[in-house]
Amino acid sequence: MTNEKTNKSILNKKIERRTFLKWSGAIGVPAVLGGVGAKRFLEKKELDLTASTKEEGPETIVSTCSINNCGGRCVIKAHVRDGAVVRVSTDTNNEDDILTPQMRACIRGRGYKKLLYHPDRLKYPMKRVGKRGEGKFERISWEEAVETIAKEMKRIGDEHGPESRYVNYASGQSWGLFSGRNMARKLLAMTGGYLNYRNDYSSGAANVATPYTYGTNNSGSSFDTLLHTKYIILWGQNPAEMINSTPFMHYLREAKNRGAKVVVIDPRYTDTSIGFADEWIPILPTTDSAMMDAMSYVIVKENLFDKEFVKQHCQGFDHSQMPEGIPGEESLVSYLTGEKDGVEKTPQWAEKICGVPASKIIEIARAYATTKPAALIQGWGPQRHAYGEQVIRGGAQLASITGNVGKLGGWAAGTGYWSRSGISYPISFENPVKASIPCFLWTDAVERGKELTEEDGLQGVDKLNTNIKLIFNIAGNMLVNQHSDINKTTALLEDESKVEFIVVSDLFMTPSAKYADILLPGTSFFERWDIGTPWCYGDYVVAGGKVIDPLYEARNEYDVFADIADHLGLKEEFTEGKSMLDWVKVSIEQTREELDLSFPTFEKFMEDGIHHFTFEDPLIAFKDQIDGKVPFDTPSGKIELFSKALYDMNKHEEIPAIAKYIPAWEGPEDPLIEKYPLQLISWHYKRRCHSTHDNNPWLEEAAKQEMWINPKDAEKRGIKNGDRVSVFNDRGEIVIDVKITPRIIEGVVGIPQGAWFTPDDKGIDQRGSINVLTKQQPTPLAKANPQLTNLVQVKKA
Repeated sequence: MTNEKTNKSILNKKIERRTFLKWSGAIGVPAVLGGVGAKRFLEKKELDLTASTKEEGPETIVSTCSINNCGGRCVIKAHVRDGAVVRVSTDTNNEDDILTPQMRACIRGRGYKKLLYHPDRLKYPMKRVGKRGEGKFERISWEEAVETIAKEMKRIGDEHGPESRYVNYASGQSWGLFSGRNMARKLLAMTGGYLNYRNDYSSGAANVATPYTYGTNNSGSSFDTLLHTKYIILWGQNPAEMINSTPFMHYLREAKNRGAKVVVIDPRYTDTSIGFADEWIPILPTTDSAMMDAMSYVIVKENLFDKEFVKQHCQGFDHSQMPEGIPGEESLVSYLTGEKDGVEKTPQWAEKICGVPASKIIEIARAYATTKPAALIQGWGPQRHAYGEQVIRGGAQLASITGNVGKLGGWAAGTGYWSRSGISYPISFENPVKASIPCFLWTDAVERGKELTEEDGLQGVDKLNTNIKLIFNIAGNMLVNQHSDINKTTALLEDESKVEFIVVSDLFMTPSAKYADILLPGTSFFERWDIGTPWCYGDYVVAGGKVIDPLYEARNEYDVFADIADHLGLKEEFTEGKSMLDWVKVSIEQTREELDLSFPTFEKFMEDGIHHFTFEDPLIAFKDQIDGKVPFDTPSGKIELFSKALYDMNKHEEIPAIAKYIPAWEGPEDPLIEKYPLQLISWHYKRRCHSTHDNNPWLEEAAKQEMWINPKDAEKRGIKNGDRVSVFNDRGEIVIDVKITPRIIEGVVGIPQGAWFTPDDKGIDQRGSINVLTKQQPTPLAKANPQLTNLVQVKKA
C-alpha cells in the first residue's frame, strides 16, 4: 500500500507546467486553447509547477487505459518509481500500417496524473451529518459504511418493494468493462431486484429513432471505409474535441489526404472545422431538419436521387411506395412538395428557419447527391434537442435517397454505431424486476413513479408499485451536475421523504457527491484492473493494468459490494470465488476461446497494452441488405422512409411517420424568444470528459470555462471580451466569463458542458454549469435528453 508519506510527496511533486501545456496540444489538429484562468482553483493549494526535482529509484512502465466516459480509449503508460506514478506517456505504436493507428492520449489523457494525486481526493468513507446537499460529512469506518448500506438496501426493499431501488445512469469515472454500476446491479438483482433504466443521455433520441428507418442502430461503417469516400458531411460531429473514437481523426485525416472534401455543419466553428473542414456552414440550433428537408427537396426536384436504389430498397418515397391502406399524401415526396400542408420545403423556406442561405443549401444538396460515394456522418449534439428524433431520421433519409447506404465509401447516417469485434463479459445476473424507465426520466420516477404509464416511457409493467426510494450513484455526476434543471433536481433530492437513501462512490466531492447519505472513496483506473473498450465503434481493446495500490482508504466498487454481499450472507454467490483480477483473466480467456483465437494471453495483452482486431475487408453497414442477401430488420424489410409503426401511434404532429422539421419549444420560432432572445447550446469540451477533470488546474489553464458569444450579440449588450456575465432564464442563473468570437453564429451562445455546479449564498452558480438553465422536458418519442434546447438572456454581471 502506498503510504501517506509517499502520497504527500507525490501531491507536491514539481512538474514543468509549460511542458504540459505544450505537450497537451498534440491532438492531431491545431490546438485551439482558451486563456490561462483558474486562479480560484490554483489558490486552493499553491504548488510550484515550474521546477524539476531529482527522482530516485528505478522506473518501470505499466500500460493501462483511460476508462472515463470518453468515446475514445487511449493507451496510458504510467511511469512508476518507488510505488508512485511520476509521469504518464502514451501510445508510440508505429503508424506505418494505416489500419492500426496510434491510440494516443489527447489533452485529457495527458493530465491524468494530476487527477490521480489531486489533494481533494476523497480519502475515506463518510456519512452525512448535515442537511442533504450541504456537503457536511463525518468520517466512518468501512465496516460502518458496509453495514449501513446493507441495512438500508434490505429495509427499503422490504418496505417499498424492489422497484424502489435504482442504480443511476452514471459512470463517468469508470466506463470500463467492469464498471461499478454493474456490481451494484448484480447485488440488487440477487436480493430481489431493482428498477431498470434504458437508453442514455448521449444518443437517446438517435437510439430510438434510427431503428424505425433501418431496424437497428448499427448504421455506421468501419472507419477504413472513409479512405474510399470523396465527400464527407460532418453534421454536428466534432471528433477533435469529443474524441468519440480515438482512431476517427486518423482516418479523417487520411481521407482528406486522398482528396475527400470535408464539410462541417455546426453552430460553432469547432476544432474539427479548423483542422479538417474545407467549408464550415453555421446553422441555428434545433433547425437542422429544416435544412435536411430542403436538401431532399432539391435532390428530388432536380432528379438527383438514386431512382433504382429508392425503388428497390425504400418504403414511403412517393405515392407508389406506401404501405397498404396509407394515403399517398403521407409520402416523403408529398411532404416535400407541400401536397398536404401547402408548403413547399424549398431552400428559401429553410433559409428563414435555419439561417443557412438558400444558395448554400442548393450547393450542398447537389454536391452530396452527385459526388459518389459520399458520407453523411451525424454527431449526437443535434439530436439532443426538443425533437431530436427528426434530425436523425432526416440524415438517414438523405443517405438513402442518394443511394449512399450499403456502399463502400458511403455512410448510412443515423446513430452510427458499428462493431465487428468485442470482448467477453463474464459476469452475469438476471434482474427479477422487468420494469424499466428511460434513464432521463429518473427524476420523474422519484416524484411520481407510481403515476408513470406507457405514455411516459414505462415498459415491462403497466404501472410501478412505488416511487424510487434508494439510489446508488456510482462513479458519476449525473445525480446533480449532468442532469437537466439543477435547481429542480436538487430541491427534489433535498426532500428526504422522497429518496430515503443515497449512496455515492467517487473520487471527489462533486456536486452529486454532496447529496450522498453514505459517501465512498472510489478508485481511479490507475488503482484497479479493468479492460477498456470503445463506446460503439473501433477494432481494438485496451489493457487496463493496475498501476498502484489504491490511495488512502479508496476501494474498488467490486470489493465494496462483495463486502455488502458478505453482510447479507451472499459473498460467495456474488464473487463466485473470484477477485477483480480473476474476472479480467476470465474475460480474456473466454474471448480467446469463444470469439477470437488470435486474442493474446493475459500476460501478452498487459505487456502490449492494446489489441487491434484485424479484418480482410472494411465493414460496410447494410451491404448484405443492399446486395439482396438479407432484408432490413424493419416490418417491411426495407428502408422505411415512412414508418407505419410511427404512423399508427397517431401523434403525427410530434411523432410523424416521415422525417419532418418540427419547430422546437425554446427554439428560434418559440414566442419566448422575445423574453429570452439567445439560443444556448453546449459541447463536449477538450479539457473535460463530461464533468471529469473540471477540478484539474492543468486543464483549466489549457482551456478555461467561458461562454462563447458572437460579436454582434455582445455589442448589443455592451459586453467586452473577458467580462463576467450573467446568463439566465426562468429556471435559474449562472455567472461566467465571456469569450467574444465570430466562431459562433449570431443569436446563439455556447457554454461547455460539465462545469461543476458552484452556487453562492443566493443560489447563483459561479462556475458556469449549464444544467442550471436546461429543461427536463424529454423528446416525444424516445423520452430522451433535450439539453441543447434552451432560450436565455445575457447581461453584464
